[in-house]
Amino acid sequence: MFGIENYTGFIIAAIILNLTPGVDTMYILTRSVSQGRSAGLVSVAGIMTGCVVHVLCAAFGLSLILATSATAFTIIKWAGAFYLIFLGLKTLMDKKTAFETVGSRFVTRDLMKIYRQGVITNVLNPKVALFFLSFLPQFINPLAAQGPLPFLVLGCTFLGTSSIWFMVLTGTASRMTDTLRNDHRIGLIMQKLSGIIFIGFGLKLAFAK
Repeated sequence: MFGIENYTGFIIAAIILNLTPGVDTMYILTRSVSQGRSAGLVSVAGIMTGCVVHVLCAAFGLSLILATSATAFTIIKWAGAFYLIFLGLKTLMDKKTAFETVGSRFVTRDLMKIYRQGVITNVLNPKVALFFLSFLPQFINPLAAQGPLPFLVLGCTFLGTSSIWFMVLTGTASRMTDTLRNDHRIGLIMQKLSGIIFIGFGLKLAFAK
């Protein structure tokens, strides 16, 4: 089909990779636990939008720039690392606890901010671009491939499995909010922990080769 080989194997591999924790997972988890289901779902939408950008880049060959140009990779890598560290420091310095805003109703501006942060976090991670560029071709026969179509089919399949997993994760994590929101001490710990996690992933990305 469109030059795709072992489509079932791809789906199994995609599900396994979805279950592997990463920057995207931690971003969605921290938003879901600290700010509830709505914030979690919006963060999922932001991350998925970033993934759509990477899939399109892989499908139409733009990600080859990252794979072949050390300069391009370094620039995007440091931009992504800086943003994650900035996000972490901002979270650490926030005087509110992680659960303080859960009970209040989000305004559109707040949700758009969370969505935008999710998009930037994903798009500025060059390892995601290189992942799609190196993973998708493993299941495509170059002699039978029909242009960018097989990349788009596999990319959409991966986005589908990711979306399902992230929504399950969001629903589960947001339920923790109702239990923990009244404990100020736990809220404060979660706030600081979230900041440390973002800084840690930022440093990890900064030193990626």
